[in-house]
Amino acid sequence: MNTTQDTTAELTEEQLEAKLKELRAKKAKAAEREKKEYERKRDETINLIMKLALQTNEYLVELKNLCHNRMEEQAELLNNYGQMRSNSKGGFSITNEAGDYRITRRRDTEPIWDERSIKAQELIREFLGETIKKRDLKTYEILMSFLQKNEKGELEYARVMILLQHEAKYDDPRWVEGLRLIKESYSNHLKGFGYEVKRKGADGKWQTVNLQFSSI
Repeated sequence: MNTTQDTTAELTEEQLEAKLKELRAKKAKAAEREKKEYERKRDETINLIMKLALQTNEYLVELKNLCHNRMEEQAELLNNYGQMRSNSKGGFSITNEAGDYRITRRRDTEPIWDERSIKAQELIREFLGETIKKRDLKTYEILMSFLQKNEKGELEYARVMILLQHEAKYDDPRWVEGLRLIKESYSNHLKGFGYEVKRKGADGKWQTVNLQFSSI
């Protein structure tokens, strides 16, 4: 015998509606509690991570400034001391007396191609399309790949250098002029100095102290 069903059956329509309303209210309150608990936990997570992230960012900025100032001072000392190569462009390493710590200042540069590279690409593409493509499709595709641009819409230094290795293969004026212009359009700009911090492991090999969040 189902007492619940019998009790429900005895309720009037108004009473049944009131009970359903009460049940919906309880479910709504439970959902609201779950929502508030989720939001509380979410904000707790965000606030904790952001607090540590902002502290870490401050430390990294301080570390970078310290590296720059101290390594610039060290570069001047090395230059005066006579241990800096005369052809050095600013990159160098220093190692402590114990031989287990090493700091490296790396010269970070960016290849730049000026407006002459546009005309150079037009000439090279025209020559390859009208001559090489007809008789040797594979070679055409390989040479064209060296003019492929990156996501920024710029030529890739390594690819262009490979293309220049094929300079003597053809004597067509468009090929010759195109490669001449692409060489003239190139320049290397200093973006700044990067720093590498290393320590020697138990195996005697240098290990980089990773300061990049995404690489850890």
